Amino acid sequence: MSSPSSPAAPTFVIGKARTRMLGLTLDECIQAFFGGNALVAVIVLALITFFLFREGAQFFNQNRDNIRIYRLAGLEYVDYMRQQQEDHTALTRYLFDVRLRTLKHLTEVEHCSLAEANARLASFDDFAGRYGDAIEPVRGLVSDLTEVATAIKTKFTIGEDTKIQREQLLSVGKTAEAAAVVIQPVDFKSELAPILGTLPAYKEAAVVVRKNLEASLATIPALPVHSLQPRMDRFKQLTRDYLATFPTTLHAMEIWDYTRPVPLWKSFTGFMLGRQWLTASFWQDWYGIVPLFAGSLLISMIALFIAVPLGVGAAIYVNQIASSTEQGLIKPTIEFISAIPSVVLGFFGIAVLGQALRAVSQIQSLNWIPGFPFSERLNALTAGCLLALIAVPTIFTLAEDAINNVPRAFKEASFALGATRMQTILRIIVPASLSGIVSAILLGLGRVIGETMVVLLCAGNRIQIPDFSVGLSVVTQPVHTMTGIIAQEMGEVPQGSIHYRALFMVGVALFFLALLINFFAQKIVRKYRISIG
Repeated sequence: MSSPSSPAAPTFVIGKARTRMLGLTLDECIQAFFGGNALVAVIVLALITFFLFREGAQFFNQNRDNIRIYRLAGLEYVDYMRQQQEDHTALTRYLFDVRLRTLKHLTEVEHCSLAEANARLASFDDFAGRYGDAIEPVRGLVSDLTEVATAIKTKFTIGEDTKIQREQLLSVGKTAEAAAVVIQPVDFKSELAPILGTLPAYKEAAVVVRKNLEASLATIPALPVHSLQPRMDRFKQLTRDYLATFPTTLHAMEIWDYTRPVPLWKSFTGFMLGRQWLTASFWQDWYGIVPLFAGSLLISMIALFIAVPLGVGAAIYVNQIASSTEQGLIKPTIEFISAIPSVVLGFFGIAVLGQALRAVSQIQSLNWIPGFPFSERLNALTAGCLLALIAVPTIFTLAEDAINNVPRAFKEASFALGATRMQTILRIIVPASLSGIVSAILLGLGRVIGETMVVLLCAGNRIQIPDFSVGLSVVTQPVHTMTGIIAQEMGEVPQGSIHYRALFMVGVALFFLALLINFFAQKIVRKYRISIG
């Protein structure tokens, strides 16, 4: 009598015979299957890398041409004066901030009426008015030269577009139409003559500005609030530093040469160290990754600051303290968070979390918290809180696995020596699994940096380097990120343009950053496994 499993035997024998006919054993087929999956992963990674580099490879050459045109058209020359004007504007904003602080102190602390407070600030307002008007001679020159420089750049751009049009006609065999296209060459030497001819006028204007500012410094009135006087002393020093830049600017203008070539390394450093991401500008486009990287870094640090204690703490509690009932409730709940679409979390941040955080910041009893109160509901703090929620499942799962892999003998030996449960957890279990926990945190960081929708919807999208000088208050500032800028602008740029390739270079930087984080995480995991083994 045959056994119940005997009918399956012929099928197994036939399958085994077929694999032998192919020259492979069953084990070799299984190995080939999993090896093929690994090969596919390597191929996909190689294709992604190739695609990113192929699309972004021409950026640095295009950016060098962009800087070269900036120089040839005289925009660089005019920007020497424009920078002086912008620095003066920054000083006037500082002065306005001092006035605001003084007015707030007079009305809220000394309980003066608004009219009385303004009357006490009348002399300060007169001084601020004279200080603000001191830059007018330079501002007038900048206004006049801006039109001249932009006209030169526009003329050159039209000529380049005409060349492209002619090449397109020639490529399709329309020789007669191509010959009819007239290209107007730009004589930069003659075109720049009106701009370079303003150097004597700038020297006179600089002398007037210096005299006006020095005279203003000599008549600074005392503030009605003595506690704010150190800010005015700081303002005096900033103004003296600003005046010290005039000789340097004049020297740079005197030696400026529009024919000086632009090296390729300047294009590279302009991208990697550039502090401006400015596109579609009537003046000059700049592609600097620093404000985007700073925004990504700030949000990631906020997210990790929240997610690490929650994720690691939950992993320790579930693995070492919680009962089986609690484990059955907590683990699925935390892991379910990763199933929530990030766009849903983004809408939650816009409609609920951002509003709630702003409302909480308005509570007077919480004014001691850095950055409170704030008015922007979409900022780094809102995005960071949501990204922390996204990172918690990753950190929790990997940290819990690391703790679970600690040999049971470690725990038993600790108990045998008389240690309590908490002593065993803090001094034995956590140190033994520390490298695995660190790798979990790094992988959580990689998850946070690569997130797009949440930061695009909730970070505020202000392309500006956060002002870290304000301390912890920086977390309430709106920022933009590397992933957010790609998602926001990629669909709007012409393919092959410098803007298009700049976005791909941001993708390359993001790719290498994520690769570096994962490399260190895997290295720590290998070290962890060796130490446990």
